[in-house]
Amino acid sequence: MGRIYESITELIGHTPLLRLNGYIKKNGLDADILGKIEFFNPNQSIKDRIALSMIEEAEKNGSLKKGGTILEATSGNTGIGLSAIAAVKGYKTHIYVQDTVSEERFKVMRAFGTEVSNMSDVSEVDKALKENNNDYVAGYAAFYEKFLGKDDSVFLVNQDANPANPEIHYKTTGPEIWEDSEGTVDIVVAAVGTGGTVTGVGKYLKEKRPDIKVIAVQPGENSIPSKDNPNPEEIAGVHPFVGIPAEFVPSNLDDRYYDECFPVETSQAYEAAREVARTDGILIGASSGAILYAATQVAKREENKDKTIVAIFPDTGLRYLSTNLFG
Repeated sequence: MGRIYESITELIGHTPLLRLNGYIKKNGLDADILGKIEFFNPNQSIKDRIALSMIEEAEKNGSLKKGGTILEATSGNTGIGLSAIAAVKGYKTHIYVQDTVSEERFKVMRAFGTEVSNMSDVSEVDKALKENNNDYVAGYAAFYEKFLGKDDSVFLVNQDANPANPEIHYKTTGPEIWEDSEGTVDIVVAAVGTGGTVTGVGKYLKEKRPDIKVIAVQPGENSIPSKDNPNPEEIAGVHPFVGIPAEFVPSNLDDRYYDECFPVETSQAYEAAREVARTDGILIGASSGAILYAATQVAKREENKDKTIVAIFPDTGLRYLSTNLFG
């Protein structure tokens, strides 16, 4: 029986779990690692889920009006998801991005008709960056403080604090992992960007089985801007949440739903991403590489022998071809 879809919004979610057989064998692992392939979403990232969820919730509560403008600051993938869905629904989109965002992300957003600007062009953001060793976590906080509630014709998404973000992972991503693994999942590894994935997935799975462990990945010390190293090569889409001022921790990150913070350096993330491309034929992005590295180290622990580990891969490596990841 045939099926024709009417909108890309109908294609979001229901992404597959893939056992990384080649990678598991090469690394001699006694645990199973299943990658949740979020780049099977129509715009090739997990952020399609939250983009649709946040836009539809804003339509329901009146925050986003017909013909209105969607405004957000993002490291890239949320901006792409918002841009695509806005194009379908007839909204304008203005996205501010980090200066370090890959060339591919700029081009994709502009292809959807989005106006794209650099966050540092906003004076308040530029000031926050200079005062915080070029740390974009502070930059995002300054951005939201400047624009929140200032213009009724503009919907400021604010993904870090928007409850529709973790809610969609609770409603879709978590249940998909549970159903596709037939309840055998023991450990989930996810990165913290906005905190939505960790919180939503963690909440759902811990309600199903409280003993399921959730590992939250953050950048390692050498991959976070500091006074001595203000411009490290960062892991796109992965942000620190432990060891930083409380006001910079995403509101959507709920520490009740993760069990461990796992730091990963950029070099480790890149190596894992390169390796799985050669063992299993999948091209994953930098944040996915960080998640895979963490999942590998967790799999090597004696107590995790024969356990099933789900590594949530947020996006595709095709967004990183102009960067050092595959350069």
